Amino acid sequence: MDLGLGNKVALVAAASQGLGAAVALKFAEEGARLAICSRDKERIEARAAAVREATAAEVLPVAADVTSPDDVERLVRRAVDHYGRLDILVTNAGGPPAAPFLDLAPKDFEDAFQLNMMSAVRLCYQVVPQMLEQGGGSIVTVTSLSVKQPIDNLVLSNSIRLAVIGLTKTLANELGPKGIRVNSVLPGWTRTGRVTELLERRAEINGTTPDIEAERIAGSFPLGRMAEPKEFANATVFLASPAASYVHGVALQVDGGAYKGAL
Repeated sequence: MDLGLGNKVALVAAASQGLGAAVALKFAEEGARLAICSRDKERIEARAAAVREATAAEVLPVAADVTSPDDVERLVRRAVDHYGRLDILVTNAGGPPAAPFLDLAPKDFEDAFQLNMMSAVRLCYQVVPQMLEQGGGSIVTVTSLSVKQPIDNLVLSNSIRLAVIGLTKTLANELGPKGIRVNSVLPGWTRTGRVTELLERRAEINGTTPDIEAERIAGSFPLGRMAEPKEFANATVFLASPAASYVHGVALQVDGGAYKGAL
Protein backbone atom coordinates (compact mmCIF):
# COMPACT_ATOMS: atom_id res chain seq x y z
CA MET A 1 0.00 0.00 0.00
CA ASP A 2 1.35 3.41 -0.97
CA LEU A 3 1.04 5.71 2.05
CA GLY A 4 1.63 8.80 -0.06
CA LEU A 5 4.70 9.88 1.91
CA GLY A 6 7.13 10.34 -0.97
CA ASN A 7 9.03 13.60 -0.33
CA LYS A 8 6.79 14.58 2.58
CA VAL A 9 8.67 16.14 5.49
CA ALA A 10 8.14 14.60 8.93
CA LEU A 11 9.45 15.92 12.23
CA VAL A 12 9.74 13.17 14.86
CA ALA A 13 10.64 14.22 18.40
CA ALA A 14 12.71 12.08 20.79
CA ALA A 15 13.83 9.83 17.95
CA SER A 16 17.26 8.60 19.02
CA GLN A 17 15.90 5.37 20.49
CA GLY A 18 12.75 3.42 21.36
CA LEU A 19 9.42 4.26 19.77
CA GLY A 20 10.61 7.52 18.24
CA ALA A 21 13.51 5.81 16.48
CA ALA A 22 11.21 3.12 15.09
CA VAL A 23 8.75 5.73 13.81
CA ALA A 24 11.52 7.74 12.15
CA LEU A 25 12.86 4.65 10.39
CA LYS A 26 9.41 3.72 9.08
CA PHE A 27 8.86 7.23 7.69
CA ALA A 28 12.20 6.98 5.91
CA GLU A 29 11.33 3.55 4.50
CA GLU A 30 8.15 5.07 3.08
CA GLY A 31 10.06 7.83 1.28
CA ALA A 32 9.62 10.74 3.68
CA ARG A 33 12.33 13.27 4.49
CA LEU A 34 13.06 13.61 8.18
CA ALA A 35 13.94 16.01 10.95
CA ILE A 36 14.66 14.17 14.20
CA CYS A 37 15.75 15.33 17.63
CA SER A 38 17.15 14.15 20.93
CA ARG A 39 18.88 15.83 23.85
CA ASP A 40 22.03 13.81 23.11
CA LYS A 41 23.88 15.19 20.06
CA GLU A 42 26.03 12.12 19.47
CA ARG A 43 23.10 9.75 19.82
CA ILE A 44 20.80 11.62 17.42
CA GLU A 45 23.53 12.00 14.84
CA ALA A 46 24.27 8.29 15.07
CA ARG A 47 20.58 7.52 14.62
CA ALA A 48 20.41 9.77 11.57
CA ALA A 49 23.42 8.02 10.05
CA ALA A 50 21.84 4.62 10.66
CA VAL A 51 18.56 5.67 9.01
CA ARG A 52 20.40 7.12 6.01
CA GLU A 53 22.41 3.92 5.61
CA ALA A 54 19.31 1.73 5.85
CA THR A 55 17.05 3.77 3.57
CA ALA A 56 19.04 6.46 1.71
CA ALA A 57 16.52 8.98 3.07
CA GLU A 58 17.40 12.59 3.80
CA VAL A 59 17.63 13.06 7.58
CA LEU A 60 18.30 16.25 9.54
CA PRO A 61 19.41 15.49 13.13
CA VAL A 62 19.03 18.27 15.70
CA ALA A 63 20.16 18.17 19.32
CA ALA A 64 17.18 19.59 21.20
CA ASP A 65 15.47 19.13 24.56
CA VAL A 66 11.70 19.19 24.05
CA THR A 67 11.21 20.62 27.56
CA SER A 68 13.12 23.76 26.50
CA PRO A 69 11.07 26.44 24.68
CA ASP A 70 14.22 27.79 23.01
CA ASP A 71 15.27 24.34 21.83
CA VAL A 72 11.83 23.58 20.40
CA GLU A 73 11.78 26.88 18.51
CA ARG A 74 15.27 26.22 17.15
CA LEU A 75 14.38 22.66 16.16
CA VAL A 76 11.37 23.70 14.10
CA ARG A 77 13.15 26.69 12.58
CA ARG A 78 16.04 24.48 11.44
CA ALA A 79 13.68 21.94 9.93
CA VAL A 80 11.73 24.58 8.01
CA ASP A 81 14.89 26.38 6.90
CA HIS A 82 16.33 23.09 5.68
CA TYR A 83 13.29 21.66 3.90
CA GLY A 84 11.09 24.67 3.29
CA ARG A 85 8.03 22.98 4.78
CA LEU A 86 6.74 20.57 7.44
CA ASP A 87 3.99 18.14 6.52
CA ILE A 88 3.93 15.91 9.60
CA LEU A 89 4.65 16.35 13.30
CA VAL A 90 4.96 13.44 15.71
CA THR A 91 5.14 14.72 19.29
CA ASN A 92 7.03 12.37 21.55
CA ALA A 93 9.07 12.44 24.77
CA GLY A 94 10.48 10.02 27.29
CA GLY A 95 8.26 8.65 30.01
CA PRO A 96 8.25 10.14 33.50
CA PRO A 97 9.56 8.13 36.49
CA ALA A 98 7.68 5.06 37.64
CA ALA A 99 6.64 5.16 41.31
CA PRO A 100 3.59 4.99 43.61
CA PHE A 101 1.92 8.29 44.46
CA LEU A 102 3.38 8.66 47.96
CA ASP A 103 6.92 8.08 46.69
CA LEU A 104 6.61 11.20 44.55
CA ALA A 105 6.45 14.91 45.29
CA PRO A 106 4.55 17.77 43.63
CA LYS A 107 7.77 18.75 41.84
CA ASP A 108 7.73 15.37 40.09
CA PHE A 109 4.31 16.19 38.66
CA GLU A 110 5.54 19.60 37.52
CA ASP A 111 8.54 18.03 35.76
CA ALA A 112 6.37 15.36 34.12
CA PHE A 113 3.95 18.06 32.95
CA GLN A 114 6.81 19.89 31.24
CA LEU A 115 8.07 16.66 29.69
CA ASN A 116 4.87 15.13 28.40
CA MET A 117 2.32 17.95 28.12
CA MET A 118 4.22 21.16 27.50
CA SER A 119 6.58 19.54 25.00
CA ALA A 120 3.55 18.72 22.84
CA VAL A 121 2.07 22.19 23.36
CA ARG A 122 5.30 23.94 22.39
CA LEU A 123 5.88 21.76 19.34
CA CYS A 124 2.35 22.46 18.13
CA TYR A 125 2.71 26.21 18.69
CA GLN A 126 5.81 26.18 16.50
CA VAL A 127 4.53 23.83 13.78
CA VAL A 128 0.85 24.76 13.35
CA PRO A 129 1.49 28.25 11.85
CA GLN A 130 3.78 26.64 9.26
CA MET A 131 1.14 24.06 8.38
CA LEU A 132 -1.54 26.74 8.10
CA GLU A 133 0.68 28.70 5.74
CA GLN A 134 1.17 25.58 3.62
CA GLY A 135 -2.55 24.80 3.62
CA GLY A 136 -2.49 21.61 5.68
CA GLY A 137 -0.59 18.96 7.56
CA SER A 138 -0.85 16.08 9.99
CA ILE A 139 -0.08 15.89 13.72
CA VAL A 140 0.17 12.72 15.78
CA THR A 141 0.68 12.89 19.53
CA VAL A 142 2.26 9.85 21.16
CA THR A 143 0.55 9.19 24.48
CA SER A 144 -0.05 5.82 26.18
CA LEU A 145 -2.58 3.11 26.83
CA SER A 146 -2.59 4.57 30.35
CA VAL A 147 -4.97 7.33 29.18
CA LYS A 148 -7.69 4.67 28.91
CA GLN A 149 -6.58 2.16 31.52
CA PRO A 150 -4.25 3.34 34.33
CA ILE A 151 -1.10 1.30 34.78
CA ASP A 152 0.19 0.43 38.24
CA ASN A 153 3.06 2.61 39.56
CA LEU A 154 2.71 5.07 36.65
CA VAL A 155 0.66 7.80 38.32
CA LEU A 156 2.60 10.55 36.53
CA SER A 157 1.95 9.08 33.11
CA ASN A 158 -1.62 8.07 34.00
CA SER A 159 -2.41 11.65 35.03
CA ILE A 160 -0.56 13.87 32.62
CA ARG A 161 -0.93 12.02 29.33
CA LEU A 162 -4.69 12.51 29.65
CA ALA A 163 -4.04 16.24 29.24
CA VAL A 164 -2.35 15.52 25.90
CA ILE A 165 -5.50 13.71 24.76
CA GLY A 166 -7.52 16.80 25.69
CA LEU A 167 -5.13 18.92 23.64
CA THR A 168 -5.31 16.49 20.72
CA LYS A 169 -9.11 16.42 20.60
CA THR A 170 -9.35 20.21 20.90
CA LEU A 171 -6.82 20.79 18.14
CA ALA A 172 -8.67 18.27 15.97
CA ASN A 173 -11.84 20.36 16.32
CA GLU A 174 -10.06 23.66 15.69
CA LEU A 175 -7.63 22.65 12.96
CA GLY A 176 -9.58 20.07 10.98
CA PRO A 177 -11.52 22.75 9.06
CA LYS A 178 -8.16 24.33 8.19
CA GLY A 179 -6.72 21.18 6.63
CA ILE A 180 -4.70 19.84 9.55
CA ARG A 181 -5.50 16.34 10.80
CA VAL A 182 -4.74 15.68 14.48
CA ASN A 183 -4.72 12.23 16.07
CA SER A 184 -3.10 10.36 18.94
CA VAL A 185 -1.56 6.92 19.13
CA LEU A 186 -1.63 4.94 22.39
CA PRO A 187 1.17 2.37 22.74
CA GLY A 188 0.70 -0.49 25.12
CA TRP A 189 3.54 -2.65 26.42
CA THR A 190 6.22 -2.48 23.72
CA ARG A 191 9.76 -3.87 23.94
CA THR A 192 11.80 -0.69 24.40
CA GLY A 193 14.41 0.46 26.88
CA ARG A 194 11.68 2.29 28.80
CA VAL A 195 9.71 -0.94 29.24
CA THR A 196 12.85 -2.77 30.37
CA GLU A 197 13.20 -0.17 33.13
CA LEU A 198 9.54 -0.58 34.12
CA LEU A 199 9.91 -4.36 34.28
CA GLU A 200 13.00 -4.02 36.47
CA ARG A 201 11.07 -1.69 38.79
CA ARG A 202 8.15 -4.13 39.02
CA ALA A 203 10.52 -7.01 39.72
CA GLU A 204 12.13 -5.04 42.53
CA ILE A 205 8.75 -4.26 44.10
CA ASN A 206 7.39 -7.80 43.73
CA GLY A 207 10.59 -9.72 44.52
CA THR A 208 10.63 -11.43 41.13
CA THR A 209 12.61 -11.02 37.90
CA PRO A 210 11.98 -8.83 34.84
CA ASP A 211 11.32 -11.97 32.75
CA ILE A 212 8.64 -13.16 35.17
CA GLU A 213 7.02 -9.72 35.15
CA ALA A 214 7.07 -9.64 31.34
CA GLU A 215 5.41 -13.06 31.18
CA ARG A 216 2.71 -11.99 33.64
CA ILE A 217 1.92 -8.83 31.69
CA ALA A 218 1.94 -10.39 28.23
CA GLY A 219 -0.12 -13.33 29.46
CA SER A 220 -3.00 -10.95 30.20
CA PHE A 221 -3.26 -9.75 26.57
CA PRO A 222 -5.44 -11.47 23.96
CA LEU A 223 -2.43 -11.58 21.61
CA GLY A 224 -0.28 -13.00 24.40
CA ARG A 225 2.86 -10.96 23.77
CA MET A 226 4.33 -7.47 23.90
CA ALA A 227 4.64 -5.41 20.75
CA GLU A 228 7.83 -4.81 18.83
CA PRO A 229 8.66 -1.13 18.16
CA LYS A 230 8.21 -1.58 14.41
CA GLU A 231 4.60 -2.67 14.97
CA PHE A 232 3.90 0.57 16.80
CA ALA A 233 5.72 2.49 14.05
CA ASN A 234 3.62 0.91 11.31
CA ALA A 235 0.40 2.13 12.92
CA THR A 236 1.76 5.58 13.74
CA VAL A 237 3.13 6.27 10.26
CA PHE A 238 -0.11 5.13 8.65
CA LEU A 239 -2.10 7.41 10.95
CA ALA A 240 0.12 10.36 10.04
CA SER A 241 0.11 9.65 6.32
CA PRO A 242 -2.17 10.79 3.48
CA ALA A 243 -3.43 7.19 3.31
CA ALA A 244 -5.37 7.96 6.53
CA SER A 245 -6.84 11.14 5.06
CA TYR A 246 -10.26 10.69 6.70
CA VAL A 247 -8.99 9.55 10.10
CA HIS A 248 -9.21 12.53 12.42
CA GLY A 249 -9.47 13.13 16.15
CA VAL A 250 -8.92 9.49 17.11
CA ALA A 251 -6.94 7.89 19.93
CA LEU A 252 -5.63 4.71 18.32
CA GLN A 253 -4.64 1.90 20.68
CA VAL A 254 -1.68 -0.24 19.64
CA ASP A 255 -1.83 -2.59 22.60
CA GLY A 256 -2.53 -6.15 21.47
CA GLY A 257 -6.02 -5.96 22.98
CA ALA A 258 -4.76 -5.07 26.46
CA TYR A 259 -7.45 -2.42 27.00
CA LYS A 260 -10.50 -4.08 28.55
CA GLY A 261 -13.11 -1.39 27.90
CA ALA A 262 -15.79 -1.44 25.24
CA LEU A 263 -14.88 1.97 23.79
